[in-house]
Amino acid sequence: MRLREFSEAIPKPMVNIGYRPILWHVMKYYAHFGHKDFILCLGWKGDVIKNYFLKYDECLSNDFVLTSGGARINLANSDIHDWTITFADTGTSSNIGQRLLAVENYLDGEETFLANYTDGLTDFHLPDLVDFYHQRRAGAAFLSVRPNQSFHAVSMDDDGSVQRLEAVAAAGVWMNGGCFVLGREIFDQLRGGEELVVEPFQRLIAQRRLCSLKYEGFWSCMDTYKEKQHLDDMYARGEAPWEVWKHAPEPSHPRAAIAAGRRGLRVRFAH
Repeated sequence: MRLREFSEAIPKPMVNIGYRPILWHVMKYYAHFGHKDFILCLGWKGDVIKNYFLKYDECLSNDFVLTSGGARINLANSDIHDWTITFADTGTSSNIGQRLLAVENYLDGEETFLANYTDGLTDFHLPDLVDFYHQRRAGAAFLSVRPNQSFHAVSMDDDGSVQRLEAVAAAGVWMNGGCFVLGREIFDQLRGGEELVVEPFQRLIAQRRLCSLKYEGFWSCMDTYKEKQHLDDMYARGEAPWEVWKHAPEPSHPRAAIAAGRRGLRVRFAH
C-alpha cells in the first residue's frame, strides 16, 4: 500500500528502478560477487516474476548490434547467461521463516547460504560479510545499517518530560539491513509458523551465535513511493552506488571462494 499503484498490479520486487525491477538490481549485485545460484521464494503474483525471466530481454540493459534488417541481434555482453534460478512457490501469506522452510530441500548439500529481502540496495562489499560470519563461527549474520528516514528519536522520563529529541539517523540507532549469511543449522532453530528474525534469532542470541556487521556506507530500501522516487532520481543522474558491477572490474572473489567453495554461495530471496 505504501507504494501506491505499483503494489496493486505487481509484487514489490518487480517495481522498476530505471529499466529493470529492484529484484534484478539485487540479483545483479550478488552475481557481481560470484553468487549466481538463486532461489526465488515466490508468493503473491509470483507468476509476474516467472514471466519476467521467461521473457527476459537482454537488450534492455546491454549494448547490442542489430543486423539483417532486425533478424539478428549481437549482444556486447550478457546479464544472466550464467545464472541458475530456482522458482519456488512458498505461499501467498507465508512469513519469511515459513518461506525459508519451504525451500530447505533446494539447499541440500549447502552448509552456508545467503538470504535477502529484495527491497534494499547497497554498495557494501559482500565478501566482507561472508568472511565475518565464518570468522565469528556464527549461526547467522546480517548487515546492520543506519536508518535514513526523517523520523526523530525521543528520550523521555516516566512522567513524559522530554530529555532529548534527535534525528533517528544521528541517534546511534542501527537497523537490520535485510542482507543475511545463514548456516544450515538455522533450520534446527526454525519451527513451523515462526518468523526468522523473531523466535529463531532470539534462540541464537541466547547462544551468543547471532552477529551483525555495521556498515555506514550507502544503503537504501524501497518501502515507500518517496523512496522509489529517490532511487529513480539517483539512477537517472547516473549516481547509483549499488551498481557495483559498473564501478569496479569483476572481482576474482578470493575471500568468497575460501568461505563458499568454487561455485559461490547459493542465494535465497524472500518475496
